[in-house]
Amino acid sequence: MKSQTNIITINQMGRTELKLTKSGSYIVNLTHPGAELRLLGLFQTEDDQQVAVELVIHHLAPSTQSEVILKGVASDRSKLKLSGLIRIDADCPQTVSHLTQRILLLSDQSRAEILPNLEILTDDVICSHAASISTLDTDQLFYLMSRGLSRSQAQKVLVAGFLHSASQRAGHSRAGFIILAQAGIQVQKEHGTH
Repeated sequence: MKSQTNIITINQMGRTELKLTKSGSYIVNLTHPGAELRLLGLFQTEDDQQVAVELVIHHLAPSTQSEVILKGVASDRSKLKLSGLIRIDADCPQTVSHLTQRILLLSDQSRAEILPNLEILTDDVICSHAASISTLDTDQLFYLMSRGLSRSQAQKVLVAGFLHSASQRAGHSRAGFIILAQAGIQVQKEHGTH
């Protein structure tokens, strides 16, 4: 079975914002000193759907920055897998990179897997990753239901808050979950087996 890896190269100084919502493999290369990336990935699965996202953020120049937030919601019997890697090359000091991965399970039968990884080959960097898989907070659900919302409505409010907080934290100003790229980004596609 053939899979496609999407390679995105950021070769200019300044901030670039990306949004991901499709499963697949992505490699983002930061090749220019001072390049900044803010990436937001939001994913929802339902029924028997299976979604897997593999993301590599590769710092290839010094003084680059990245803030990556991947959030997902899995319901019914669906499965969601988020794999993230931050790679900082040996000649890339003063790099700052953060990876956050969170999945919210809405059903006892839904499944999730998170694989956060760091590969740091130099000193003088600030780098972190965080990961969690959780369910809806029953106290919050009860509170909303005590204010007149049905269980379904309360669940929708909590899911919307979960996803919206990611958008605010990532600093994205536009709604809609499509890949956005500013001028100066080259997008290439490589085909291979996976």
